[in-house]
Amino acid sequence: SHGYARWTDIQNDGAFGVINEPFKGEASKGNFLEMKNKFLARRFKLLEQALVIEEQLRRAAYLNMTQDPSHPAMALNTRFAEVECLAESHQHLSKESLAGNKPANALEELLSDMKADVTRLPATLSRIPPIAARLQMSERSILSRLASKG
Repeated sequence: SHGYARWTDIQNDGAFGVINEPFKGEASKGNFLEMKNKFLARRFKLLEQALVIEEQLRRAAYLNMTQDPSHPAMALNTRFAEVECLAESHQHLSKESLAGNKPANALEELLSDMKADVTRLPATLSRIPPIAARLQMSERSILSRLASKG
């Protein structure tokens, strides 16, 4: 009802008072307003990005597009998941790794594999047409679809 990116109007609207709640205790600080505005602007931007991604995924599903499991980005995704799992289950190993512990070295190997994957990614990704082209939609039309109801 306030229009696109009218954050101040949204913040001042009583109907959306809940977004001001976390900042009540900070009101005495000198840079309070700037801090609050930056935080909320970042949150709104993240929300907008999430909506755009959601629309892109919906459109991709509608066009029956699928992710190629052999794509390097997918391998990297899998490795990230492995590293996360390893890191969580062996938090104590980072210290032991320095002392020459063998299992800790597995984490180092995974990380170096990932670094190699990352160096190959730019060339691969540059050959993929942008999402807007793959969805046959401009960024503006994605945003206008998000803005319109239904």
